[in-house]
Amino acid sequence: MRHLEKHRTDRIGWLRAAVLGANDGIVSTASLIVGVAAAETTHGSVLIAGVAGLVAGAMSMAAGEFVSVSSQSDTEHADLARERKELETTPDSELAELASIYVARGLDQDLAHKVAVQLTNYDAMGSHARDELGISDLTTAKPIQAALASAASFAVGAILPLVAAYVTPINAIPWVVSILSLFFLASLGGLSASMGGAPVGRAVFRITFWGALAMAATAAIGALFNVSI
Repeated sequence: MRHLEKHRTDRIGWLRAAVLGANDGIVSTASLIVGVAAAETTHGSVLIAGVAGLVAGAMSMAAGEFVSVSSQSDTEHADLARERKELETTPDSELAELASIYVARGLDQDLAHKVAVQLTNYDAMGSHARDELGISDLTTAKPIQAALASAASFAVGAILPLVAAYVTPINAIPWVVSILSLFFLASLGGLSASMGGAPVGRAVFRITFWGALAMAATAAIGALFNVSI
């Protein structure tokens, strides 16, 4: 009987980028809107600030993710190129190295050598990439995927407090946007935890705590200076 298991590691790359983008979109846009509204400015100014924050934030997230993940990808490719060269020039040393990895994981020397030989004959590069370098198809860096996921999720997250501000009178924006944004953050934390198989309560508390802190700080700054932006 074939046993099928469902794992969530294939979601690591895009889930991390999507959660980060949506969280940043909600927190930064809501904080900007709350801070500007707390300064007793006009409704139009609040919306302009929110839209500008959405566009700038989405572009910034895309650029930042692409650059950072590209750096990781460059490092991975450099390591793979070096490993490929070592397999061509010193295959015996690489075989011994692979066997020593399996010994460290609990196999006896004889079995570790046999496993290393078989895996080398089957896919030497793949075996060294996975077991020596820790690089696999599931964890390898994907810059474009990360950039698009971050930008799109940031925009989606930022739209939520922006819409709330649009339909709320100017004097009520700080409270309404803050409360709704905390609800959005809690929902995001619960959803991401469920998709990743993590404890929901901890994720919800973590994401709402930092979101509330950010919005409180910007509201305090806006009220303190009481200026229009």
